[in-house]
Amino acid sequence: MTPARTLDRTRHELARFLTTRRARVSPQEAGLPAGQRRRTPGLRREEVAALAGVGVTWYTWLEQGREINVSARFLDNLARALRLDATERRHLFLLTHQRPPVEPGQTFCEVPPLIKRLMADLLQRPCYVLNLRWDVLTWNEAGERIFNFAKQPPEQRNLLWMLFTEPAMQSLIDDWDHQAGAILSSFRRDYAKASDDPAMQSLIQMLEGVSETFRTLWHQHEVHAPCQGKRWLNIEGIGSLEFEHTSLIIDESRHLRLVYYAALEGQPGMAELMKTLSR
Repeated sequence: MTPARTLDRTRHELARFLTTRRARVSPQEAGLPAGQRRRTPGLRREEVAALAGVGVTWYTWLEQGREINVSARFLDNLARALRLDATERRHLFLLTHQRPPVEPGQTFCEVPPLIKRLMADLLQRPCYVLNLRWDVLTWNEAGERIFNFAKQPPEQRNLLWMLFTEPAMQSLIDDWDHQAGAILSSFRRDYAKASDDPAMQSLIQMLEGVSETFRTLWHQHEVHAPCQGKRWLNIEGIGSLEFEHTSLIIDESRHLRLVYYAALEGQPGMAELMKTLSR
């Protein structure tokens, strides 16, 4: 049986981790003179403390596993001083703060080929992939038949842009007046992860310039849970049908998510919908 991960145990792990990482870095790698012959390999505690911008006593306490508070900025400085890679840096934060570091959001990313294969296999389930900015990066055939992404110019193939500027998208979503606010409030959670990103700022500025509804809702600063559950869509030639929808994280570090729709079984018009999606 695996023992519980107590805070005391974590501090001991942190002490061992820092000791081994310090021993791995040579003075030359850290940009320091080699100096006199050393008894042990790697950097001394006082050298790590100087590189990280703290006092040697304080750093010694940290390496000894004492209970002291440390900031995220210091941990980033320490990670650079010890030349930690991304995985080791994350491990340092987990040992010290019991949570991973907050990473700046990424907006433009590529979809892994395996995800495209998965989507292609979902013949009757409309789905698409969004990045943090809600650009629609890829979609399957069923998704195209419902949302018509390919008809959009690449620079406007953004779910939020389509929602507030495209009459066809507004007609597709039943009860659009209510749904638009709920969807936008969900987007605001992603916006907070990359609010300083120029591409994100550009999207907001453009939407404020072309949509009064967006501008009004945006300045209300509503924040709700992620959009998932049930939504009615007005399918051309069939009518209004109820779909379940959810978002699945496919790459957490790159903030990519798969949005998946499944029509509820037993509704009038289901047979016609399946034919439409399978053409």
